[in-house]
Amino acid sequence: MKSTAAICLVSALSFVSFVTAASAGSGRSPYDGSWSLNFVTQQGACDPYNFSVNISDGIVSHPNLVRFRGKVTAGGAVRASVHVQDKFAAGSGKLTSSSGRGTWSGHEANARCSGYWTAQRF
Repeated sequence: MKSTAAICLVSALSFVSFVTAASAGSGRSPYDGSWSLNFVTQQGACDPYNFSVNISDGIVSHPNLVRFRGKVTAGGAVRASVHVQDKFAAGSGKLTSSSGRGTWSGHEANARCSGYWTAQRF
């Protein structure tokens, strides 16, 4: 179930859609750059998971996950989701200029998991 936790964050950060678009004028986000994510399971049998994501113009992405959506607002609110085969995870939370924290939940087939995530900017 290690992949379920990964999916969730992203939720990472965590990652469905973000609350609003990132800074409207320039298209750049104060959160742009590489971030390291740590997912902790509090309920269910998912293993802890670590991976990194990139934020560009307020869009959160992962190079190897095709069905991944994520956005961060100008105020740091983040929401994301990911689908991989029969696995789904979604998360939300808040970023500061160098770190973040939030919650995630997901499922793999009929197994459900949830917990929290933390983020650190590289």
